Amino acid sequence: MGLLILPYYIYVLLCEDGSYYTWYAKDIDLRVQQHWRGVGAKYTKLHKPKKLVYTEEFETVGEAMKREREIKQLSHEEKYRLVSLHPR
Repeated sequence: MGLLILPYYIYVLLCEDGSYYTWYAKDIDLRVQQHWRGVGAKYTKLHKPKKLVYTEEFETVGEAMKREREIKQLSHEEKYRLVSLHPR
C-alpha cells in the first residue's frame, strides 16, 4: 500500500472591503474556517473575509509558496481578472 500524499493549496479570499487575501495551506477548508472565525491571520481580522474566490492545488509546499508570492505581486485589477476567469 502506497503513501497518501496530500496536496498543498493556495487560496484567495475576497474581503468585505473589496481587498484580496492570498496564502497557502495544506487543509484549505480548515484554514478558511479559521479566517471566518477571526483566528486565521491579522489581515483577515481587520479585513473580514467575505468569500473564497480562488484556489490552486500543488504537490509540494515550495510550489504553493512560489505561486502565492506570484499572486501577491499582482495588482488588484490583475487579481480580479484571475479570480474572474478561474472562479472556484
